[in-house]
Amino acid sequence: MKQETIEGSLIATAHEVVTAVVNPGDVVVDATVGNGHDTLFLANCVGPGGRVIGFDLQREAVESARMRLTAAGVCEAGYELHALGHEMMGAYVPAGVAAVMFNLGYLPGGDKQVITQVTTTLDALAAAFASLRRGGRLSVMCYPGHPGGDTEAEAVLKWVDGIEAATSSSTCYQRSGARATTPFLLVVEKS
Repeated sequence: MKQETIEGSLIATAHEVVTAVVNPGDVVVDATVGNGHDTLFLANCVGPGGRVIGFDLQREAVESARMRLTAAGVCEAGYELHALGHEMMGAYVPAGVAAVMFNLGYLPGGDKQVITQVTTTLDALAAAFASLRRGGRLSVMCYPGHPGGDTEAEAVLKWVDGIEAATSSSTCYQRSGARATTPFLLVVEKS
């Protein structure tokens, strides 16, 4: 896995690497809708002819994202939001998607006890990777600084390392001066 140290925002970096492979009209996935920031970003990337498919186990997150999309003028035909765990995406996501974004951890402003889990995240990553087209990208923000986040981040790193080099390339982005609890971004591109 390639290692990159950055000075700026990891979220901005995630947006840059996704923007590089997404075109108007594409299908993309927000695997962890949260408050809908990445969902709106993805909707803007694919435009009115594209589609964003989003997942979040917490109904309040899905409603928050729906309100954000509506306020931004995104047409309802351009997205579908599911109040389901991301491990269910295989049943709803077609093959050939351009990008899948994950922002692991807990819902900002929500209950910090409700977090993404290792087993469901690994299932979701496998489904996401299978759905990607050639040249498509997974973007995974990991947060090892909260209870359970360290275990999940380690499992995600192992999963990325376990993907055959012939089928993907991967990069880990970290801020300069990162510690063990500092968030990091993993990007996997399907060959």
